[in-house]
Amino acid sequence: MHESDSLVIIPTYNEKENIEKIIRAVFGLEKYFHVLVIDDGSPDGTASIVQRLMESEFTDRLFLIERKGKLGLGTAYITGFKWALAHGYDYVTEMDADFSHDPNDLPRLYAATREGYDVAIGSRYVCGVNVVNWPIGRVLMSYFASKYVRFVTGFAVHDTTAGFVCYKRRVLETIPLDEVRFKGYGFQIEMKYTAHKIGFKIKEIPVIFVNRREGVSKMNGGIFGEAFFGVMRLRLDGWLRKYPKMKA
Repeated sequence: MHESDSLVIIPTYNEKENIEKIIRAVFGLEKYFHVLVIDDGSPDGTASIVQRLMESEFTDRLFLIERKGKLGLGTAYITGFKWALAHGYDYVTEMDADFSHDPNDLPRLYAATREGYDVAIGSRYVCGVNVVNWPIGRVLMSYFASKYVRFVTGFAVHDTTAGFVCYKRRVLETIPLDEVRFKGYGFQIEMKYTAHKIGFKIKEIPVIFVNRREGVSKMNGGIFGEAFFGVMRLRLDGWLRKYPKMKA
């Protein structure tokens, strides 16, 4: 088995149009990454495509966890984080399957965490608004959601809902993963805010977010609702909760 210090976690549900392309794009990079796909029972055969690639070409760097039914984005990542820690990875990156996150940006996030930061965020809003082909209403909702988080929590990150994030191992070892409560956008905010409250160093890396070209978006109003009300709960936690101490 060829070794890598870095794992890319890609959660999927009905991504047959994209999954093989995104896997090949990651494996085509000069930096040697491993990929873990976490599929929530996709009826379109997404997991079968990953299984075929595992058996035919990428036996030593592509891995698959199949779950029964849609259990939520946050729980998928928690499952992936635990798997990554158990298998000894030092850098763990979240990434979407639909090319909204450019695989060519993976080495930039990795480099930031190698160079002294604990969390590197692929940020749409740290340098203006870098979103392509999203309806204006969705852009505004996402942008002002991050502004809302900053206003309520005082957390100085421009893109708190970003789903393109690289974590250093010690961050995932320190955050009590079983206590993370939110599943959608709230999960992304909660992970970053918790890392911040513990004292980890966070860096925003400007990226261009491109709306999916193929497949169907999994976005819904409930995801945004969880984030909106969850932020107030996080703020209360910031005042009342005793956060774990940072590990060396």
